[in-house]
Amino acid sequence: MTKILITSALPYVNGVKHLGNLIGSLLPADVHARFRRQIGDDVLFICATDEHGTPAELGAVRAGQDVRTFCDAQHAIQADIYRRFGLSFDHFGRTSSPQNSALTQHFYRRLDDAGLIEERKLPQVWSPTDGRFLPDRYVLGTCPHCGDPSARGDQCDQCGALLDPPELIDPRSALSGDRALEVRESRHLFLRQSQLVGALSAWIDSRSGWPSFVVSTAKGWLTAELRDRCITRDLAWGIPVPRQGFADKVFYVWFDAPIGYIAATQEWAAAAPGRDWRKWWWQADDVRYVQFLGKDNIPFHTVSFPATLIGSNEPWKSVDVIKGFHWLNYEGGKFSTSRNRGIFTDQALKELPADLWRWWLIANAPESADTDFNVARFVADVNKDLADIFGNLVNRIVSFAHRAFDGRIPEGGAPDEAEHLLARELEQRIATLRRHHEALEFRAAATATRAIWDVANAYLQHAAPWTAIKSDRLRAAIVTRTALNLVRTCAVLAWSIVPGLSENVLHAFGGEDAAPRWPRGPIADLLDGGAGTAIAPIGPLVEKISPERASHLAARFGP
Repeated sequence: MTKILITSALPYVNGVKHLGNLIGSLLPADVHARFRRQIGDDVLFICATDEHGTPAELGAVRAGQDVRTFCDAQHAIQADIYRRFGLSFDHFGRTSSPQNSALTQHFYRRLDDAGLIEERKLPQVWSPTDGRFLPDRYVLGTCPHCGDPSARGDQCDQCGALLDPPELIDPRSALSGDRALEVRESRHLFLRQSQLVGALSAWIDSRSGWPSFVVSTAKGWLTAELRDRCITRDLAWGIPVPRQGFADKVFYVWFDAPIGYIAATQEWAAAAPGRDWRKWWWQADDVRYVQFLGKDNIPFHTVSFPATLIGSNEPWKSVDVIKGFHWLNYEGGKFSTSRNRGIFTDQALKELPADLWRWWLIANAPESADTDFNVARFVADVNKDLADIFGNLVNRIVSFAHRAFDGRIPEGGAPDEAEHLLARELEQRIATLRRHHEALEFRAAATATRAIWDVANAYLQHAAPWTAIKSDRLRAAIVTRTALNLVRTCAVLAWSIVPGLSENVLHAFGGEDAAPRWPRGPIADLLDGGAGTAIAPIGPLVEKISPERASHLAARFGP
């Protein structure tokens, strides 16, 4: 049994996330966690809402709430949406927890003791109207790189450039719109990442299994002149800085957020007796740690967070594999939370069951390049894959078993060459599917899953038990038994991607709610398994999206 630690990039607390956020880290992390549980690994899947920084403060201002109340409500909303999407977190925590506050201050002290913290004066934007410094997203303006007029003080969404507020052209306050901004000096703390270039480079070289663009992004940051990172901000909401003269500042959200992975594990451990967070994070050489990230998060997880762990001189577990994703675009443009552009997860669940979205997103995951979401393509793919292929397979054979064999897996009949060929092909295809899951190849895993459904449909169509039963009941029995066991196997193999649909099938076969075990020895299970077992009726597994419904979706979600 392998111990697998899985973390997904932490979703910001400021509002419901869109489908791009979902496929960018959360959903593939869940698919991998489910697969690992199926093969018997000891899995811990951790996530949390990222609750500090200007997005939370600005969201609270817009909602007319204090920040804590806003974060409480938004965390509950996001947790509920992820539950309904089937995300199987072992714990979904919060970076505003006491654990994260204590741990972030611990890391700061360790880094300070190691000489890796330096106090410097910085030019910061001051708003006379607001009577305060305006960090990061409190400043809006024109990007100096691409000219986008809606760039923020930390990043331009249009071109992806990382920014500092004073770099913006024609800056204005996000709070009041004040354009009479001044630049004043403010004292801040820096993590001296430049002192760790050698250690970070050696650490990256010791990793394997990272997508090439993740490696190139990480090394790009190291081969360029790596700047020291400012880790404090002029804000009231956040983790206090335990240093004299810094009572009016908090730690930068990107300093404390990744530490939240460890803190959320501490929350998980505190929730039940017998759990030990240290076996996952402290001297945890027997743990394989996999992170799932969108490409905008890569620099922080390949440089800044490892710098925190390495610079502490403590035996913290660092990531083994980073699975990075490109963007999921929306009808030719970008999804955007700040601009309310795209399909958001709560809207998606109101329109269609979660598994339809899960399937399409995984089958089209932006692993090697950006992918574009299109309503018409989504409808066509879901109808074909889930309704015509998987749903049709299940409904045809289960309904036939109820008509011909009293709703039971029939006994009798001997397999012939067709069944033996099927079993051997299935073994090979299951091995291929497992390799794709282990290699974190999600599109390929969906393709391999669909191919197994195709093989099952082809067998059923060729063997035609509804024809055989007219002259040879025993032949119809072995075909029906094989096909029913094949359906169950298909549901098991698809469970990590479409758990709801799979569980509907498995419950009809008497399955429990626990993770269904990955197939072992499919020949015996396929040809002889379950004879005499009652199969509950299954209505239409997947209802096709009608032309009228497709038109509604296009109108609802069109660009």
